[in-house]
Amino acid sequence: MVLLHSVGPEQYTVGAGYRLALAFREAGRPGASTPRLPLILFHGKRHPAEMGAPELTRFLSSLAIDGHVAASTQNQALSALVFLYREVLELDVPWLDDVVRAKRPERLPVVLTRDEVRAKGVPRLMASLLYGSGLRLLECCRLRVQDVDFARNQIVVRGGKGDKDRVTMLPAVIKVDLVRHLNGVHEQHGRDVQAGAGWVELPTALARKYPNAGREWVWQWVFPATRFYRDRISGQLRRHHLHESVLQRVVKDAVHRAGIAKRATPHTLRHSFATHLLEDGRDIRTVQELLGHRDVTTTQIYTHVLNRGPAGVQSPIDTMLSGEGPGSMRGTLGYPTD
Repeated sequence: MVLLHSVGPEQYTVGAGYRLALAFREAGRPGASTPRLPLILFHGKRHPAEMGAPELTRFLSSLAIDGHVAASTQNQALSALVFLYREVLELDVPWLDDVVRAKRPERLPVVLTRDEVRAKGVPRLMASLLYGSGLRLLECCRLRVQDVDFARNQIVVRGGKGDKDRVTMLPAVIKVDLVRHLNGVHEQHGRDVQAGAGWVELPTALARKYPNAGREWVWQWVFPATRFYRDRISGQLRRHHLHESVLQRVVKDAVHRAGIAKRATPHTLRHSFATHLLEDGRDIRTVQELLGHRDVTTTQIYTHVLNRGPAGVQSPIDTMLSGEGPGSMRGTLGYPTD
């Protein structure tokens, strides 16, 4: 593809691999999960550098009008094209700032009751952290040993959504089980080191600054994978963290076995954490901080289960047929008086 010749080494410092691949997919060819026509084919195989605002606007509009794609898909295509024009082709596209982005429709989260949470037969520790600490699924999978502070009963979430750190609670009821689990992980790590493995991936460039840190206990995953892999650059035998799909499958099976008629996922446990805290009278600002929400309006969506929403208002027909209030129909129109 001629477009590849426009890529220089400097582009690989901007977020490179994934974003370049995404940009080329939107420009040059459809991906496996995106059967829509990409930009170049949409406009008769014209080079992106020859196109301007009308062509790109027409392409982005067609995604929503003709392709019926979700708002997130349209926004992803727009972001990829912005990266392509500004970083790869080095063309000024100020008009893209004025494009109206599709907005994600507001949806109410699925929330489990306390009894339904108890009924879920998911791996106990990970499920307990999602529900008891309000962690996202990947935040739980990526926990390292040093992130769990037993003395302060808290968990440090590093590099969460938006690349933000935050502190949340460590439920006291799972401390004993978590210590027992970590003891087993520590023994496994010792065996890995003796076998010439015991390495984990380190964030950013820490591996260059501290070459041996990847084998230290504090950097190990709390929930390591069951298999090794060999890093193609360093040649180290490493363990990745447990893949998120493991818990996703188990949760799906557990919901089915428990007969819960809800579309529950691991993230539902986080929704339930927030909702039950608000039900217990916790301050919404505190819940916002525990969840890591940037804006309190995001947290306010969980108030739909409180007495301020439809569930807290009694229907007039309930009052009418129960014999309470001035509108009672007891003793009239054939309704019994006792």
